[in-house]
Amino acid sequence: MALRTEVEAAPRRDVYTVSRLNREVRSVLERALSVIWVEGELSNFSQPASGHWYFSLKDRGAQLRCAMFRMQNALVGFTPRDGAHLLLRGRLSVYEARGEYQLIVEHLEEAGVGALKREFERLKTRLAAEGLFAPERKRALPRFPRRIGVITSPSGAALHDILKILARRFPPAAVLIYPAPVQGAAAVPALVAALATAGARAECDVLILARGGGSLEDLWAFNDERLARAIAASPLPVVSAVGHEIDFTIADFVADVRAPTPSAAAELVVPDRAAWLESLRRTAERLALAMRRELRAIAIRVEGTERRLALAHPGVRLEQQTQRLDDLTVRLGGAAQGRVQRERLRLAELQRRLRDRSPERLLERQRSRQRDLLLRLRHAATGRVAAAAQRLALAQRGLNAVSPLATLARGFAIVTRADGTVVTQAARVAPGEAIEARLAQGILLARVTGAREEK
Repeated sequence: MALRTEVEAAPRRDVYTVSRLNREVRSVLERALSVIWVEGELSNFSQPASGHWYFSLKDRGAQLRCAMFRMQNALVGFTPRDGAHLLLRGRLSVYEARGEYQLIVEHLEEAGVGALKREFERLKTRLAAEGLFAPERKRALPRFPRRIGVITSPSGAALHDILKILARRFPPAAVLIYPAPVQGAAAVPALVAALATAGARAECDVLILARGGGSLEDLWAFNDERLARAIAASPLPVVSAVGHEIDFTIADFVADVRAPTPSAAAELVVPDRAAWLESLRRTAERLALAMRRELRAIAIRVEGTERRLALAHPGVRLEQQTQRLDDLTVRLGGAAQGRVQRERLRLAELQRRLRDRSPERLLERQRSRQRDLLLRLRHAATGRVAAAAQRLALAQRGLNAVSPLATLARGFAIVTRADGTVVTQAARVAPGEAIEARLAQGILLARVTGAREEK
């Protein structure tokens, strides 16, 4: 009983599994060193089918296991080789399956060039924040420069290319060379001094700062802050022509104009003589054509003025006025005669109308109208009487055609009883009955002796 009590009183031990321990070590490492930069020499590089990179980074005294997954290494742009000196950015972690700590790489670059690129980006960001790259401070290049200053090495191929193109495109422009080294420790002070000299003398209309192509280290003088500020302070427009088209330097961003190559800079600062001559020729042709059109228009206006002057001559105007006077005289005579003729015609018409409305004429017209009406009345009365007589005769003939008297005149008789009823059937009359027979002239009184039916 006492033994059990002692066991229960003993403290509980927190026993880690290997997996738990590796997991917690990984958590501690990732919290303590989130993102770090490491520089060293690459070794034991491998790339399995998954596309991930596995390698070691070492220096003289130690080595570090590294892993860079496919999503990140696809952005590197090159495949590293054993022995390469690299600069890595990543975070520490633990590969729990083997208990090894490693660097999970997020970015990789060559150590020497990478340092220069970082310095380039830092300076670019700082100068941009100061406004040295602002578009509003850029100056336009002169259209027709009389003298062009070239700051470059007198022995470089860039100067030869610039001079050749300037001579071909625009020979009238003079070229003044400000010699300066473009590479090495002495390059930056010499370039700054050349810019200051050109600005102080003010001998040129535009400056070309030029250098041929090379590596990032070769072009590094043109990424110097002193040179950038000297370009910004230059009172003359500056064209930066450093390296090839893909090369960019701090001088390119500060300069008023960036040319992809020294040859392109020469083409930018001067016009094309052949193109300008052709443009001048076309302008001269258009000017000559416009002058000819204007001269023709002036000649037409002069001819019109001469015609108007000729018409406005006093003699001509007097002739025209005389002719107009004759015309008006003729028109006045014709108008007077016409007026008299019209008045005569109007008087004759009034006299005719007066005669037509005199009492004798009116009385004569009324008498004539009365005679005409009487004649028409007689004709109408005679016609009406004749028409009535004709209708009466026709009515008489029709009446006679249906009259019983006409039938009696043809030998028939109308037999009636004593009460006046007409006898139409022999069987309806009794023997001994008195009847009357109306003839065309007179009436017969008779008595029935017998009757006979006709078949």
